[in-house]
Amino acid sequence: MRTLTYIYLLSATMSLSAQEIVPTKSYKKNPLTEEQEKRWSHLDLEKDSIPGMSVDKAYAELLNNKKGNKVIVGVIDSGVDISHPDLKSVIWTNKKEIPKNGKDDDKNGYVDDVNGWNFLGNSNNETLELVRYLRKGDDGSEMYKKAQKEYDAEYQKVFPEKETVDLLVSADKTIREHLKKDNYTIEDLNNISSVKYELYKSKRIMLSYADYAGEKFHQSLEEYKDYVYDRLNYNLNKEFDGRKPVGDNPEDINDKKYGNNIVYSKERKDSSHGTHVAGIIAQVRNNGIGGDGVATNVEIMPIRAVPNGDEYDKDIALAIRYAVDNGAKIINGSFGKDYSPHKEWVWEAMKYAESKDVLIILAAGNDGKDVDVEPNYPEDTADKKNELVNNVIKVGAINYNYGEKVVANFSNFGTDNVDVFAPGVRIYAAVEDHNFKYQQGTSMASPNVAGVAALIRSYYPNLKATQVKQIIMQSGTPLDFEVVLGENEEKRPFSKASVSGKIVNAYNALKMAEELSKQIPKEPKL
Repeated sequence: MRTLTYIYLLSATMSLSAQEIVPTKSYKKNPLTEEQEKRWSHLDLEKDSIPGMSVDKAYAELLNNKKGNKVIVGVIDSGVDISHPDLKSVIWTNKKEIPKNGKDDDKNGYVDDVNGWNFLGNSNNETLELVRYLRKGDDGSEMYKKAQKEYDAEYQKVFPEKETVDLLVSADKTIREHLKKDNYTIEDLNNISSVKYELYKSKRIMLSYADYAGEKFHQSLEEYKDYVYDRLNYNLNKEFDGRKPVGDNPEDINDKKYGNNIVYSKERKDSSHGTHVAGIIAQVRNNGIGGDGVATNVEIMPIRAVPNGDEYDKDIALAIRYAVDNGAKIINGSFGKDYSPHKEWVWEAMKYAESKDVLIILAAGNDGKDVDVEPNYPEDTADKKNELVNNVIKVGAINYNYGEKVVANFSNFGTDNVDVFAPGVRIYAAVEDHNFKYQQGTSMASPNVAGVAALIRSYYPNLKATQVKQIIMQSGTPLDFEVVLGENEEKRPFSKASVSGKIVNAYNALKMAEELSKQIPKEPKL
């Protein structure tokens, strides 16, 4: 069991009663309203019968008329739309750098890094890490055999879907050409009357797909097509070299002068994920557009290091160090993979962050697996039992259906290696091109926790990263029933689904932070 450092500190100083953190037995049985769905992660189980993080309650009852300090949150992701109307006011600016002068004014090794850094340069599509491993050749190891077996299984799963996608794309093209419009509706489909076999067949195919996908079937088809084609053309393609445009040696951690300062580009359609993550943390509250972020007093530092495929360990390690060196006190990492050939580089970066009092929040992964048994990198442990650092929180995802299926069916879990759970299903936040969208995954649960951590570090700056971690884990909402977990629908007590056995709760965390903050002696003025 991974140890909970600082338990003695918290248990000695906390005055929260059990009644304040044990949830009501009632829960919402009716479907959520549109307004509730857009902000369910901010709601309160006791008040709203929805298992949110009690963010609204925290603002209403604890943060009124309080002023917090500015907190920089590094978002290591696919890029962030820094011009988004709900984010542009909270984007970090490197005041030591003179824009567009082609010089490294602050001597940090990165030229013109005014709003962050892009470790991927002009690259975006990438292979999976296991493909990069197989590409090196058969070394006779058990690891190679395992990787080959997993590759074959993944390819056999995805390749048949290409036939389905091709059929749908062909049918869609036939309908578009017949109707002479791209954005046709289900009503348009029903009104098509023709004895031509190809048109009739295409109509039936698209009606069947629309029945499955709903009114947004055009968007759904585009996403499905992109997923299958990208998987085959890039992620699983042993001949594809996505790193070539970057120009560095990904096997050399000392080769650091690569990438550029373009953290977002309209020409590069790849920043939806990172923008959504940033929005969950810090999109402007109560401005009447889009959704609300968890935290105020935040600056988002965009660091682009996550491609359409598996990230490189080198990029992640350097991205963590970049965030730390440029003032981030919290880092969010909504990414993950099954293989990590240079995990020690990431561990060293985590240790560096710990030495500089920086908290790292990581998504637990979306494979529906027990990560006490199977790997999901980056990990903060070498043996699945003992933490290498005490400044990392791994986050699983819950949904708004309070009950035995409250844990999202895609979410990874682990009694020893997932720390806590947070909302991660149908989270409404900013995406690129000034839009908003529902997305889901532990990628969304992680920034919800990063937002809570930012609140704590803003209002109680005397607390260390390790203390903030334990506050978040100890102050959460416990559930005293069995839940269904993962793809195999295993049942176990919610208390055994993670280290803490709790759902993050902003209200409880802030109360606990205030109690602990009062107990820390003030440093004498010199």
